[in-house]
Amino acid sequence: MAATETHWRVKGDYFENCNCDVVCPCLFSAQEPMTSTPTQGACEVPFAFHVDEGHFGDTPLDGLNVVAMLRTPGPMGEGNATVALYLDERADDAQRDALQAIFGGSAGGPMGLLAPLVGEVLGVTTAPISYTRDGNRRSAEIPGVAQLAVRAAPSIVPGEPIWASNAHPFAPGALALAVGEEGSTIAGHGMRWDNSGKNGHFAPIDWSNG
Repeated sequence: MAATETHWRVKGDYFENCNCDVVCPCLFSAQEPMTSTPTQGACEVPFAFHVDEGHFGDTPLDGLNVVAMLRTPGPMGEGNATVALYLDERADDAQRDALQAIFGGSAGGPMGLLAPLVGEVLGVTTAPISYTRDGNRRSAEIPGVAQLAVRAAPSIVPGEPIWASNAHPFAPGALALAVGEEGSTIAGHGMRWDNSGKNGHFAPIDWSNG
């Protein structure tokens, strides 16, 4: 059965830390979504995902993690993206296939919206991935590859994040604005980024293909 025909759902958490100055203009494009020029010209962004509960057909995905690296040479909406995917080494063969289908976009859902923008897949790698939620902080680590962390951007209410709705396809209901911590870096598949002090987001996710 094709990936797009297999019923799947994942509920969990995600964060990202792009190279734009805070706040990323991609969320607030004056014309069509994702048409603003990134503040550094190109968009260089890692996405980290944790699945609390999930399945792909009969394959359970509870507790697994994924990190995706994406780079576009200009506005995200113009495409020509390069992507690399890191899958949790704890996953068995069926789980790895499911994670790749969901977070690589071939199974539809929010990542499927980005798939047409991808011009080159640099690789799919299995690795140990940790993911941590601690209040308004999110972090993820791939030893030797990624040390990623964001904290909620300061708001006028101490301790409360700034939330945006209808701003991002990963979490249209509510997305927290965040900032990359010092040392938030990633290096793999020829891409090497330091997004310390740059734009971030985090949110709960609830994805499915219907």
